Amino acid sequence: MVSRRKFLKGLGIAFGCLMAPPAYAIGIEPFRLRVQRYAVTPPRWPKDLKLKAALIADPHVCDPWMGLERLRFIVNRTNALKPDIILMLGDYVAGHRLRTGSIPSQAWADVFGGFSAPLGTHAVLGNHDWWDDRSIQRSGTGIPFAGKALINAGIELYQNRAVRLQKDGRAFWLAGLDDQIALVPNKAVNRKRWQGADDLKGTLAQVSDDAPVLLMAHEPRIIRKVPSRVSLTFSGHTHGGQINCFGYKPVSGTTLGKDRNYGHIVYPGPPGTGGAATPAANGRHLVISGGLGCSILPVRFGVPPEITVVELGGEEDTTGAVPIEKPTV
Repeated sequence: MVSRRKFLKGLGIAFGCLMAPPAYAIGIEPFRLRVQRYAVTPPRWPKDLKLKAALIADPHVCDPWMGLERLRFIVNRTNALKPDIILMLGDYVAGHRLRTGSIPSQAWADVFGGFSAPLGTHAVLGNHDWWDDRSIQRSGTGIPFAGKALINAGIELYQNRAVRLQKDGRAFWLAGLDDQIALVPNKAVNRKRWQGADDLKGTLAQVSDDAPVLLMAHEPRIIRKVPSRVSLTFSGHTHGGQINCFGYKPVSGTTLGKDRNYGHIVYPGPPGTGGAATPAANGRHLVISGGLGCSILPVRFGVPPEITVVELGGEEDTTGAVPIEKPTV
C-alpha cells in the first residue's frame, strides 16, 4: 500500500516534470544565445570571393525578454565574430504584449549602432516594424519609426534599393526589399486586403552590371519569385518555428512549409534551368535565420536564439541544405 507521503511525493515529481518544459521554454531558452554557421557557395557567386556575413533577425525588443543590456551583449558577441558585413533582417519592435515594458525605438537603434564591420551594417524592415506604426498604416507609405531610428543610428536602411559594394577589390550587389505584408486591412482607408511594400522587380532593376547579387528580405516566401540572377537570399521572420519539440513543429511561419522554415534551403530553379533535377546546381539558395526574439508568445523550445553567420566563397558545406523538390505555393 502506498503511503500518503509517498503519494504526495510522487505527485510533486509528476507535477514538476509536467511544468519543467514550459518553464524552460519561457524562462531559459529565450535568454540563450548561440552562433549558427553556414558555409555556402551558391551558383553565380565566385568561389574565390570570400565574404563573412552576420545575420541579425527578429530581436523583438522589449523588457524583460530582449532588453538593452541583452542587446549590448549581442552586439559585442557579433563584433567579436569579426564579420565583413552585418545584415539586419527586420522585426525590431516587439511582436507580443506579454512584456513588462516597452523600449523607445531610438534607444535600441543606438545600441545596434554599435555594430562594427568593414562593409558596414545594413537593414531591412519587418512586418511588425510596419504594423506597430499606426500613422504609416493610415498613410500607406513612408518610413516607419523603427526605420527612422535605424537611420538616425547610422545604419543603412533598404526599402527596395540595391547598392554596389566591394570586398578585396571584387564587386557585388546588396539588395534589400521592403516588407511583403506591411499594410494590414483597414476599413478607415478602404484597404480591403493585406498589402506589401516590396518591389522585387524595381529593386533588381537597379543592378547595372554582372556582379553577383545578395538579397535581404524579411519574409522567406519571396524565394518563389526571386530570379536566378540572385546568388543568395537572406531572411528571418519564422524564428525557426519558435518551437521544435523533438521534431514536432506546430508552427510553420512561412508558406514554404514547417520543414523549410529554418536554415539553408535550396528552392528549384526557374523552368529551363534543370529545376528540381539538380537543385543544388541550378536552384535558388536561401538562408533563414532562427532569429533572436519571440513573437505572439515569449516562448522558444528547441530553437534557441541565434546570431547567424554565413561564409560565402571557398568550400561549401551542403550537409544542412534542404532541397525543395517541388515548389510550395
